[in-house]
Amino acid sequence: MWEYTKKVKDLFLHPKNVGVIEDPDGVGEVGSMACGDALKLTFKLDEIKRIKDVKFQTFGCASAIASSSALTEMLKGKTIEEAEKITNDDIVAYLGGLPKEKMHCSVMGQQALEKAIACYRGKPATEKPGNIVCECFGVTDLEIRQALKSHHLPALEDVTNYLKAGGGCGNCQDKILEIINEIHGLATSAEKKKPQLTTLQKIHLIEDTLAREIEPALAKDGGGIDLIDVDGNRVLVKLRGACSGCKVSKLTLKDFVEKKLRELVEPELVVEEVSE
Repeated sequence: MWEYTKKVKDLFLHPKNVGVIEDPDGVGEVGSMACGDALKLTFKLDEIKRIKDVKFQTFGCASAIASSSALTEMLKGKTIEEAEKITNDDIVAYLGGLPKEKMHCSVMGQQALEKAIACYRGKPATEKPGNIVCECFGVTDLEIRQALKSHHLPALEDVTNYLKAGGGCGNCQDKILEIINEIHGLATSAEKKKPQLTTLQKIHLIEDTLAREIEPALAKDGGGIDLIDVDGNRVLVKLRGACSGCKVSKLTLKDFVEKKLRELVEPELVVEEVSE
């Protein structure tokens, strides 16, 4: 039997902000009832562009309901820029922890938030980059790779707990194990086995890495970064705010931005700053 914190129990038994906002500014939907978990998140901004109201509808377990409710409480009063920095780890921390078998519930909340923000910004819904590995839950190889690298997941069980991949029919478990072995250096000729990214997949993964891993770190020092273009393995960017014109901007690009992109996207990437 799983152990739940008082916060999880309270938000499951007495969930806050349940429902759907009429004429919302942002809508994000993830999962499906066929997969066992589904979440719809809607929010509305006030006149100064802060989230004044946010609601959710969840089909899922106690952890899914509690995670969704927690996310809505965390979003109130935040700007879009502040909201997009919220990670699934922040949701788990707000709840005081989740059983490892239920971590995917917090991930679902973060994914719904990302889609709602994309909706607000008018970005069209696109297919997820990468190749589907887990047909039951629609999880791609790129999602598995990023989860393995970002959260240091050591085993198949951890991937299933985090993404649900491999938790359905089980037919994809061998493929997931191959990816785990490759990422952790347990397989021979791992780099040769790594599938080649298409240009579109590469751009999507670079954008995701900039938004999730790099932009929040730069924002802490009053800076930011914009992706200008991707030309082969050249990633052209422009630094913003405090990072622009900083004496150590070249070190930031090489020792942080380029290193992170090489780690999470492709090891051959070269980051260059465009001039005015």
